[in-house]
Amino acid sequence: MKVLSITAGAANMYCGSCLRDNALALALRKLGHDIILLPLYTPTKTDEANVSYDRVFFGGISVYLQQKMGLFRWTPKLVDRLWDRPSVIQKFAGRGLSVDAASLGALTVSVLKGTNGRQRKEIRNLLEWLREEPRPDLITLPYTLLISLARPLKEATGCPVVCSLQGEELFLEGLIEPWKSRALGLIREQVNDVDGFIAVSEYEARFMSRYLGIPPSRIRTVPLGISLEGHRVERRERGEVFRIGFFGRIAPEKGLHVLADAFQKLAKRGKCRLDAAGYLPPEHKAYLEQIQQKLSGLPFRYHGEVTREEKLEFLQGIDVFSMPCTYDEPKGLPLLEAMANGVPVVQPRRGSFPEIIEATGGGLIVDDLVEGIAQVWDDPALGAELGARGGRAVRERFGIARMAEETLRVYEHVAGRQPSTAHATR
Repeated sequence: MKVLSITAGAANMYCGSCLRDNALALALRKLGHDIILLPLYTPTKTDEANVSYDRVFFGGISVYLQQKMGLFRWTPKLVDRLWDRPSVIQKFAGRGLSVDAASLGALTVSVLKGTNGRQRKEIRNLLEWLREEPRPDLITLPYTLLISLARPLKEATGCPVVCSLQGEELFLEGLIEPWKSRALGLIREQVNDVDGFIAVSEYEARFMSRYLGIPPSRIRTVPLGISLEGHRVERRERGEVFRIGFFGRIAPEKGLHVLADAFQKLAKRGKCRLDAAGYLPPEHKAYLEQIQQKLSGLPFRYHGEVTREEKLEFLQGIDVFSMPCTYDEPKGLPLLEAMANGVPVVQPRRGSFPEIIEATGGGLIVDDLVEGIAQVWDDPALGAELGARGGRAVRERFGIARMAEETLRVYEHVAGRQPSTAHATR
């Protein structure tokens, strides 16, 4: 198949959706398919080989200027290209290009208005480029925040559009009124412009069906898969100090402060330490500082944003993993990465976490984080068993090749080539 896969950069941040889109494109190419991964807003950042197109559409600077000043809605392409170059966008993104939902309400609504919004010129530019390219068999959108592209893309190419459901509700719920209600209304109005939806978890499929009014029969669930290169399930014996790990964006919704509270209590039981790693948004530096002050005198270390190699080393050096999100996380990618390295996980009972643990057997779902981590700490045999189970299950059921094959079946079904065998949401 020839697929135009649109992805959306998140400035200089590692983004779970970007990582998934890039890994999927790479895996589908290995299966012999022609995949163009087209970035919008900013260049994408991945910890593997980046296979995205070397041009950015809907450049973050242009989109912002068109929202704020009418003059920039009419500037010629030659002028737009000056600030749409990936290197220029990256430079501005490094200065803190905002992806905060609370401050982006009006812009989100304008983009969702599509050809009636202030960024209509960007849609024209995209369609003009597309007309010069070979016609794809299918077009994919990374999330419903770009659902306004579905109709013009279908009209321009005559090919079907598939949209991923992979956590945009966190952004939408962060919008302030009236922008939140307007954005949700616009998405719901355009659901029928999309030919099929792919959810990254059963939880996400059920939630988004209710949240956006998508008929369950039009959603297929294809669980996430990860590249297994470099992951090692073999574990060295525990040392004298029990190591608790957190890997994810350093932000309140990811729950590092929740784990820090649990760590304070666990530290009274014996020798343990807490290690955290992940991207720190500039607006959350004070959040991290508060945690560091709270844990002053205790063995806590923030390792910063890490490369893929550093991530693997980090995961292979911890005894238990937890990312106690304060919202219903629909993806749970770090859980799969931890389990791929034989690390047992302890998670709250919310979002996609229960289905991941049920499918892998690689951890515990708990109502009390302290008790759950203590259970793994006190019983090394249990920790080893959970880690081994999780490592096997990730290799058998959550590899990137499996995700690519199941996704391809959905694409072929939507494109009318053959029936899909990927499972529908219940």
